[in-house]
Amino acid sequence: MNTTTKYAATALAAALGVTVLAGCGSDDGSAGSGASKGSGSKTVTLVSHDSFNVSDEVLKAFTKETGYTVKTLKSGDAGAALNQEILTKGSPRGDVFFGVDNTLLSRALDNGLFTAYEAKGLDRVAPDTQTDEKHRVTPVDTGDICVNYDKKYFADKKLAPPKTFADLLKPAYKNLLVTENAASSSPGLGFLLGTIAAEGEDGYEAYWKKLKANGVKVVDGWEQAYNEEFSGSAGGKKAKADRPLVVSYASSPPVEVLYADPQPKEAPTGVATGTCFRQTEYAGLLTGAKNEAGGKALLDFMISKTFQEDMPLNMFVNPVVKDAELPELFTQHGEKVDTPPTVTPEKIAANREQWIQSWQSLVLK
Repeated sequence: MNTTTKYAATALAAALGVTVLAGCGSDDGSAGSGASKGSGSKTVTLVSHDSFNVSDEVLKAFTKETGYTVKTLKSGDAGAALNQEILTKGSPRGDVFFGVDNTLLSRALDNGLFTAYEAKGLDRVAPDTQTDEKHRVTPVDTGDICVNYDKKYFADKKLAPPKTFADLLKPAYKNLLVTENAASSSPGLGFLLGTIAAEGEDGYEAYWKKLKANGVKVVDGWEQAYNEEFSGSAGGKKAKADRPLVVSYASSPPVEVLYADPQPKEAPTGVATGTCFRQTEYAGLLTGAKNEAGGKALLDFMISKTFQEDMPLNMFVNPVVKDAELPELFTQHGEKVDTPPTVTPEKIAANREQWIQSWQSLVLK
């Protein structure tokens, strides 16, 4: 994953690279319920993409509960972070890896990056996110990749915003959409997979030919698409952007409210809920982890209600634990997408590279 609108919230933290987020371990080596005697180091290292972010208070609670201090090692976007772990597999840089999503999960599993561990509390996690029966990874969050629209543009034009993938092909929306490169961007790949889920393996190529003919613009990544090309974002307004449709996330509108000064009563952007693709992000215990006991304790904690309810306003993702509550900002300004189309990790694994190559030949040439 990779990413996302959550970049806006974590850009400063990402610039810090390796960060110790909590430091409350006891001096005598004792630990709470999550630690085992003789587990060695009282530091557990979490390797993640740059968008990982959690409140200091929450990680201090983990330290108080288990005796372990968490250190994070941020390693670029999800693809780059995963590639580094593949290169160092067997001698990992940390104990737990967070941020591999369903679009890249097969690469991690095929390379044997994770040691199986069934996290405590997994029975409270939504069953549809539990795709690995061997428990090599633990679901942590979900996010929906969707087309966002600039409300002011469509109001001024007296034009209804698109709702579905099919709508994007209509002449009324010609030259309005910007998306990300499916070969280099997680949202871009997610949008491609969404069209495959919606149009079928036999229909997505024809769909993309029509979308190209209707003037879709492709840029390298989310940051450029959302903050430079999309007229509805705060960054896009400053850049005088002229594309009122962008591939982003269902959680993007709450971000536009949270970081505005003053905060508006209504989000300036909306979500075309019929254009969504669901991402699930996972964490796993790295094979060869030096602090296996601490890693297991951290995985348990990541699906606790405390951690899950902290995620929405820090990483702008949805909890996977059934009893976790969303903050009012999310419920008021975000879009709840009940059953977005998706593609199984097995099918993605078997076809991802071919789908990307086909997309490149259709859209970029």
